[in-house]
Amino acid sequence: MEAPHAVGGPRAASGGAALEVSPLPSGRAGIRVRGEISVLTRAPWERALSELARGHTGVSYVELSDVAFVDVAGVTALALTAMNLPEGRVVVENPPPQVQRVLELFWPDLDRIKVAL
Repeated sequence: MEAPHAVGGPRAASGGAALEVSPLPSGRAGIRVRGEISVLTRAPWERALSELARGHTGVSYVELSDVAFVDVAGVTALALTAMNLPEGRVVVENPPPQVQRVLELFWPDLDRIKVAL
């Protein structure tokens, strides 16, 4: 992933959800996400996860501290991405509370994802 890119309409102008995905600045393999992950931003979220999986080399990070909301389908896409990795895991940093709750509810034994609060 190169420079940050925004998808969806500007929140103030259209009232719609917006999603921005950028590489992590610290040189770690992974992405930083800002905005909302919902039906309105599903396609770009899934594209970002596909890119993450293509570049995966053991541990990939997904920083979600600036994400206001993730719907169940967004968490499902994250879980499926982790389950389909050939090895290693995904570390989800600072997610909204619903991410950990959905993971615990539907994938309680999924060791391919670690949630770091």
